[in-house]
Amino acid sequence: MKPNSIDEKIRIAKGLFDRWNDALRMDSGISVQLRELSARVEASGNFCLSSGVARACSLCDLEEGGSCCGAGIEDRYTPELLLINLMLGARLAESENSTKSCRFLGERGCVLAARDILCVNYLCIRLQKTIPPEKLLQLQEVNGLEMELLFLLHNRIRNFIRQNTV
Repeated sequence: MKPNSIDEKIRIAKGLFDRWNDALRMDSGISVQLRELSARVEASGNFCLSSGVARACSLCDLEEGGSCCGAGIEDRYTPELLLINLMLGARLAESENSTKSCRFLGERGCVLAARDILCVNYLCIRLQKTIPPEKLLQLQEVNGLEMELLFLLHNRIRNFIRQNTV
């Protein structure tokens, strides 16, 4: 296992979770941001369903033989972002489902709650052509709220751990 591999990042994230989960949850700011992030993730997921984005992605996966969630995207994830996922109740895949797709792509889409900015923000040409522009704009607004809070929470957790490590 090479350093900085996704397996190593998952191992580190689980170690951070075991060591810091309780202390992080006791920080009122982090606790509030975790609850709000969960709500924003749910809102963006619901909008993907209602706007047709989720269906379009499913069709693309079936008809085109793959998805935008290609192999290697998981390498973008930091141990802290994976820690946030553990705190939100996500299960981190112990092994690859396929060598052709992202480690975190499950049968019903991404198994993560808190996703990398690329995963949240990417809109392929097919989506841009098939989803009405007003829906795409709304999607970008909903996703923007999610990404903004995730950025703040990620930094807050990183700083908390740095400040409390002796």
